[in-house]
Amino acid sequence: MATIHFHIISAVPDLLTSPISHSILQRAQDKGLVAVSVYNLHDYGIGKHKQIDDYQYGGGAGMVMMVEPLYNCIESIRKSHPVDEIIFLTPDGKKFDQKTANTLSLSKSIILICGHYKGIDQRVRDHIVTSEISVGDFVLSGGELPAAIIVDATARLIPGVLNNETSALTDSFQDDLLAPPVYTRPESFNEWNVPPVLLSGHDAKIEQWRQSKALDRTKTLRPDLLEEG
Repeated sequence: MATIHFHIISAVPDLLTSPISHSILQRAQDKGLVAVSVYNLHDYGIGKHKQIDDYQYGGGAGMVMMVEPLYNCIESIRKSHPVDEIIFLTPDGKKFDQKTANTLSLSKSIILICGHYKGIDQRVRDHIVTSEISVGDFVLSGGELPAAIIVDATARLIPGVLNNETSALTDSFQDDLLAPPVYTRPESFNEWNVPPVLLSGHDAKIEQWRQSKALDRTKTLRPDLLEEG
């Protein structure tokens, strides 16, 4: 049984085909560590035309995703899966970060609702959604790309997903620092040389160098991280 199961509700499920079907995410699914199920909201639409959106009460531009199709889809998922979180992806949600990914990685089953049009009926947000997440202060055409980001960032934290389990622990933001510079062969290229300490074989000195560089890089590029920490 998968360690974590993502249930993604989308009006345009084909947008998710590539992100969840390649590289680390595909290997995680092949190993049985992560499961990703994508639900076409139109399958739960109203009437013979499978309607999922309608004009908003009070007038105004833009269509609104209806409460009934979302409710029916979510209830269908709940009948067969215990769900820890029901997350709506929206620009006015809480900003997604590494700490949130760490928290979500402890869940067993998560529903991600991908918004479209002008958004979803507020009653879904008031009575069904357990949390709301934004991937940045900008507006996208839909929630599929944010959903893929959250699945990727969270899944890679599951033990066994990465070949080297310590890799995720040394990523940027895990300890409120950016990652230090990294180098590989050749040792010299165009007279650009790898720092000698990395070739020394002295683990303690290498770790000290990395910590120092991580701190310097954070002070220069993201001093806000140090203030928040």
